[in-house]
Amino acid sequence: MDKKEARIIVLGNEKGGTGKSTLAMHIIICLLNAGKKVGVIDLDSRQKSVARYLQNRELYIESTGKDLVMPTFRVVPQSTAGSIKEREADDQKKFQKALKKYKSGMDFIVIDCPGNDTYLSRLAHALADTLITPLNDSFVDLDLLGEVAASDYQVKKLSCYSEMVWDSRKFRAASGLPPMDWVVVRNRLASLGSRNNKRVHGALDALQKRVMFRYMPGLYERVIYKELFPSGLTILDVDNANSLSNVAAKQDVRSLVDNLNLI
Repeated sequence: MDKKEARIIVLGNEKGGTGKSTLAMHIIICLLNAGKKVGVIDLDSRQKSVARYLQNRELYIESTGKDLVMPTFRVVPQSTAGSIKEREADDQKKFQKALKKYKSGMDFIVIDCPGNDTYLSRLAHALADTLITPLNDSFVDLDLLGEVAASDYQVKKLSCYSEMVWDSRKFRAASGLPPMDWVVVRNRLASLGSRNNKRVHGALDALQKRVMFRYMPGLYERVIYKELFPSGLTILDVDNANSLSNVAAKQDVRSLVDNLNLI
């Protein structure tokens, strides 16, 4: 019996500062802790946030000797060929090569996309079994998905990003692939509710029915997430001792992965 191909998880949006790389790392480590084999592809060859996070983790393991779970990973750089046609052909070749390396040997392939529109990003979106789009709890970030009316906070029209995801879904349908599960994650949440949060919730609720995604809370805004990057650690690697905040943060991550229906 043939081994099932790896499920492709893509983290994508076209805006920075949403905690996408932190979210990606915690999903990766959660999957590894569950005994899954995970390959990671970083398509943001300029920032390389996820790759740098994992490199920091490698150095931490080497310097401390601690036995921590670790995925295999690679960065796929954007082509520098002369013409658009040559660049796209080169990008597609390199991306397919990275996918081929992981597809048969992994349970999951996690792909981190840059925070802007690139050909590599569009290729990844078209192949996403699960697309995770993190947003901050603000109308500035909501504008990534659709234009919201000032009078009643209802969505007037879809954004270029939503249209691109819609095109990716049509590609999957035409290729005979299963439907994409698009999940919008409200990330970097404030611990206290506000009128703005309720309005964002209402706009997302209206938009998800129109664009066919599901949305859920992600990670709360916690200082510890910022402190963990240099060591390559996640909250799942940190001792709970004497810290209710750490316990709560771990529960946030586990609840998120449970709701993503990945394992």
